[in-house]
Amino acid sequence: MNDGTVLLPWLVIRQDDNGNRYRVGRYATKAEAQKIADSLDDRGHQQLYWIEKLSPSGSGR
Repeated sequence: MNDGTVLLPWLVIRQDDNGNRYRVGRYATKAEAQKIADSLDDRGHQQLYWIEKLSPSGSGR
């Protein structure tokens, strides 16, 4: 059974003003994840958005 890490290996991460980090979503391609992160970042909020790729073991980078 597949746990989804192979199919959706790209994460969009958000960090708020207090340094708390949250996973926004998981995506199949780097381009798709980057597009989402960029669109969220363009909203002008003070949060930071970036992408990370899950390793085969399921952890970030």
